[in-house]
Amino acid sequence: MYENYYGFKERPFQLSPDPRFFFASSHHQRALSYLQYGLDQGEGFIVITGPIGTGKTTIARNLLNNIGDSNIVAIQLVTTKLNPHELLELVASEFKLTVTSDSKADLLREIEKYLISLSQQGKRALIIVDEAQNLPSETVEELRMLSNFQLDNKPLVQSFLLGQEELKGIIQAPNMEQFRQRIIASAHLKPLSCDEVKDYINHRLQQAGCNKEALFAEKTFSVIHEKTLGVPRKINIFVDRLLLFGFLEELDNITIDAINDVAEEMQIELTGSINTQQLSSNEPSQSKQVEVNAPEHVENVKNVLREVEDILEGSIKQKIKMARYVDKLLKQKNRQFAQSNIEKTES
Repeated sequence: MYENYYGFKERPFQLSPDPRFFFASSHHQRALSYLQYGLDQGEGFIVITGPIGTGKTTIARNLLNNIGDSNIVAIQLVTTKLNPHELLELVASEFKLTVTSDSKADLLREIEKYLISLSQQGKRALIIVDEAQNLPSETVEELRMLSNFQLDNKPLVQSFLLGQEELKGIIQAPNMEQFRQRIIASAHLKPLSCDEVKDYINHRLQQAGCNKEALFAEKTFSVIHEKTLGVPRKINIFVDRLLLFGFLEELDNITIDAINDVAEEMQIELTGSINTQQLSSNEPSQSKQVEVNAPEHVENVKNVLREVEDILEGSIKQKIKMARYVDKLLKQKNRQFAQSNIEKTES
């Protein structure tokens, strides 16, 4: 789309985690340092928490990409609500173990046998659990039980847990005392500060090969921070749309006016969907008779209609912009085709 226009080798603000674009804010660097410390210790749990979109998965990918120790056999689990038995099945599957029985005892036996074989080769296992807030407490406890596998008083497996803030509540439950005693370090990720947003954007632009100086005006970074609240995933979504907008409008630089225009288009995406109140299906319908013509209800209907009108207007604007974008691409392709024909004729 806009890559050629702005001289990028690739899109700088893709949503998929890419270790090449990893930006180490102070919080992210501390979390990485704790994970590395855990690797050096070879035992215990490391717990990394943070709000949605703050880069937990990116940290996990960065760690896996830079472990640099062939003696560590690492797997990454992206969890849903697994019970303890399902967790063991997933662990066995990720380690590529063949288990002929569905019983928990056989699963544990095969996993332990595999871990012992690793240890005999001078290796050890690492389990990185992403989205760990989805795990019930009894499944987290199963991870602790796996950490009991030892050979010559050395743990055979280590686990790192990364999850949203709800993970804290699971770990702090009264019945999780034994698990808490196995945690050797924990860190909490926070959104980026205004200065970090500037450094983050410039870092990703440079990684993508940006050849334009001052693509973003200096004052734009504080506005982007305000619109995205410093959350890296929201920054990626927002700045990606900004660059597309700049391409469609043929802007050499991204200005505050452009940011405000795009923020208005993306209001729902950045702040969440419109809140509407609906009657619960459990509420008795005869509890209250609604006066349709009452002034407050008329005003409510007007507000809803205004909201619908705003949404439709935004949708129409988006369709117009996309049509302009397609038209622009067709013209660009026609120019390239014409130039190619001229060069063939001349040769």
